[in-house]
Amino acid sequence: MADEASRQGTIYWTPEILAFVERIHAGHDEHLQRAFDAPGIHGMPAIQVGASEGKLLGLLLALSGARKVVEIGTLAGYSALWMTRHLPPEGHIWSIELDPRHLDVAQANLKAAGMKDRVTLLEGPALDILGILEKHGPFDAVFIDADKGNYDRYGRWAAKHLRPGGLLLADNAFFFGRLLEDSADAAAVRRLHQEVPADFDSVCIPTPDGVLLGIRRGF
Repeated sequence: MADEASRQGTIYWTPEILAFVERIHAGHDEHLQRAFDAPGIHGMPAIQVGASEGKLLGLLLALSGARKVVEIGTLAGYSALWMTRHLPPEGHIWSIELDPRHLDVAQANLKAAGMKDRVTLLEGPALDILGILEKHGPFDAVFIDADKGNYDRYGRWAAKHLRPGGLLLADNAFFFGRLLEDSADAAAVRRLHQEVPADFDSVCIPTPDGVLLGIRRGF
């Protein structure tokens, strides 16, 4: 029966089930809740990762022994906070954000959580900032959660600047359910999917909007 349901594309989770397991496995303390609520409070787009996705990012970093992480897309610092909590004491994140108003909110959230010195916030177009960060590489992980039209370019940068065994992570890998549409942004996300297997052992994790995971080859 389970095999038949799988062939028919049956989905077994419901919003109630997701809320139950999220509450148990990825619950918020006051600092995570503050960062999660910040977009709505400050008039920012509420496009941060979900709680389970944030916890997943942190666990993957811990499993890989990551110490040096690049995040493309800071928003209010919610995902940076999840990831930083799973790094060793010497671990550090460089997080890039285009909008200075978002960086101010993220800075306040990270400071309140005692993580201000563990995250370097960088303002500007990510493709410009990434060139500046290359001197700190090779990196242990790159997390992409920014403008979809450059997803393929961010993936190419990650392939060049991740250590062997390093992680490439990209949120919204299903592009909000529009991955196969005829648009420039969808095409860029598709190119990321298509190009990643050349350098990474990869899989797309079927979260609500997909998380692409790649492990850099070259051990």
